[in-house]
Amino acid sequence: MARTDEAMGPSRSRPSAERALVRSGRPEPPPPRFTLPRLRPLAALREELEERLTALPTRLNEYGVDPFGFDPHYAAPFLLPAALLYRYWFRVETDGVEQVPAGRVLLVANHAGNTFAYDGVMLGMAMLLEGRPPRVVRAMVEYYLPTIPFFATFLHRMGSVVGTPENCLQLLEREEAIMVFPEGERGFVKPYAQRYRLQRFGLGFLRLALETDTPIVPVGIVGAEEQSPGLRRSRGLGRLIGAPVAPITWTFPWLGPAGMLPLPVKFRLRFGTPLRFEGDPSDEDAQIERKVEVVKDAIRRLIAEGLEARRGWFR
Repeated sequence: MARTDEAMGPSRSRPSAERALVRSGRPEPPPPRFTLPRLRPLAALREELEERLTALPTRLNEYGVDPFGFDPHYAAPFLLPAALLYRYWFRVETDGVEQVPAGRVLLVANHAGNTFAYDGVMLGMAMLLEGRPPRVVRAMVEYYLPTIPFFATFLHRMGSVVGTPENCLQLLEREEAIMVFPEGERGFVKPYAQRYRLQRFGLGFLRLALETDTPIVPVGIVGAEEQSPGLRRSRGLGRLIGAPVAPITWTFPWLGPAGMLPLPVKFRLRFGTPLRFEGDPSDEDAQIERKVEVVKDAIRRLIAEGLEARRGWFR
């Protein structure tokens, strides 16, 4: 039943359009039951990504790609969901990103995740969205990943390359930023009981830094250990999917593909002071390991700072 002016009080308190509806005898429209979310933040984020991709210092050829196949135009639609995860799902908080020097650099971080390497994605988005200037960070992927059907082209177009010393050397010669997770699958797939305990580091990144006189920026990542807490490692399950090892988590493989959905934990990324090392890249392992331990100690301190700053998994 339509309400009258008497029931609602003096007509002068109504907006003019509302008074016109009452005078015409038509019922007033009911208030909406729900409203669609505003799309303005999404459009603004898309514009921000486009501007930052345009400002990348990466050198492209006349076809719009670099020698390794990276294509910013191809990557843009896939980077938008990553940016949404960065801003609204993981609510990433960065500290010290301004310390990353221009030109060639190795970003060396702890590794975790079990089901998907969101730590690498968030590190890349931090440099793209927060870096001044924005940077595309090249990922050194495991050898088996490009063997997955249709996945090799995607990896290359997104800026990843197979983690060979030759590829890394060529990228550094082109003054690119490279993310390195020296723990490899030892850090990525592990039970929650081993959270934030650095596993054995490979030595290759340090030899490469010595060979190319590249600064190393240690990065401590907090949050990836909780995104998909692991129960155990399974080499049998890994063989079924063509990987060296696979995780068994609280939700995977029990829930199928849905088990790979990460919890909305808060990520914290802390960038440390750049480290420079001197020496012969062909030194004995024992000498290289002493330098690697310096990097590990820096990452441990950054992780400890990130853990101290948080108030739980989601805050």
